Amino acid sequence: MSRIRVLIIDDSALVRQLLTEILSSDRAIEVIGTAADPYVARDKIKKLKPDVLTLDVEMPKMDGITFLGNLMRLRPMPVVMVSTLTEEGAEVTMRALELGAIDFVSKPKLDLANTLPDYTDEIISKVKNAAEANVRALESSIVDKVSPKLSADAILAKETANSYSTTDKIIAIGASTGGTEAIKDVLYKLPTDCPGIVITQHIPGNFSSSFANRMNLICDMVVCEATDGQQIMTGHAYIAPGNQHLLVERVGKKYVCRLNDGPPVNRHKPSVDVLFRSVAQCAGHNAIGVIMTGMGDDGARGMLEMHGAGSKTIAQDKMSSVIWGMPGQAVEMGGVDHVVPLKGISDKILTLFPKS
Repeated sequence: MSRIRVLIIDDSALVRQLLTEILSSDRAIEVIGTAADPYVARDKIKKLKPDVLTLDVEMPKMDGITFLGNLMRLRPMPVVMVSTLTEEGAEVTMRALELGAIDFVSKPKLDLANTLPDYTDEIISKVKNAAEANVRALESSIVDKVSPKLSADAILAKETANSYSTTDKIIAIGASTGGTEAIKDVLYKLPTDCPGIVITQHIPGNFSSSFANRMNLICDMVVCEATDGQQIMTGHAYIAPGNQHLLVERVGKKYVCRLNDGPPVNRHKPSVDVLFRSVAQCAGHNAIGVIMTGMGDDGARGMLEMHGAGSKTIAQDKMSSVIWGMPGQAVEMGGVDHVVPLKGISDKILTLFPKS
């Protein structure tokens, strides 16, 4: 099996050295070169033909976002962004994901030599995942998962279907790799009288607030990062904080957000399975579940539970997904009513929940 060929682009010699050492420690990866700026990188991409790039955000001569935009327009390929953990860095990283970056690594601001190696497993995993994403064909296989993982039982016990004391509608959306841009596409097209939406996107805590703020600026709906006890209202979307599970609870005839600081489920926190199970239990046939692009199978079992509780269920199709892992698994498990291209998901939601 051929190794994953990686080109490292970063203006810091120290970061180039550290990333080279980290990635070279895995036998499945070969660092074929480094570049200190996008102009050098452009020539090396043509010459070396890497499988994956790691790309710094801030560089001389041309910033990483401009370079990424040019790259994805002219020569699309898997890119993992490298961003410093700051508010400004979070905004820039969201823009990178919108442009087509597969994922990002948050590098520490201080003492890089001693702290960046702590991210070794994460960096290697994200580069391997990126290599699986075919950005031209927009499809991918699923990387085998061998480490133990907890189910939604660790957060919320599975229950049989209840009776529902409300007819209020609710929409639950789950996504991972490629999801920030996919979620934007769906939310942007939904009107202000749309039922309340709860969203779990696999994203670190440092970036979820920035993601919510960006969505709020461009959507007609009100979009925010969810808080514990917050009432779910029509025309509003609530995004799970990047370090807590988001659940939905019914209080009387109203739905509210509940945050849970329990262990990762399917190695994710927040977990889509946790959100979908909670919606299945408290909303049942009053809910729509939407599972979109992402690596692995988080959300597939939860969608099956929603389907069993009478919820209407939608999966993003293979051709429009960066990674057809999560939606593909949901389809395979039999929990999906409709398989829809990304551009048609918002219309399908409105068709399933027509205006009264």
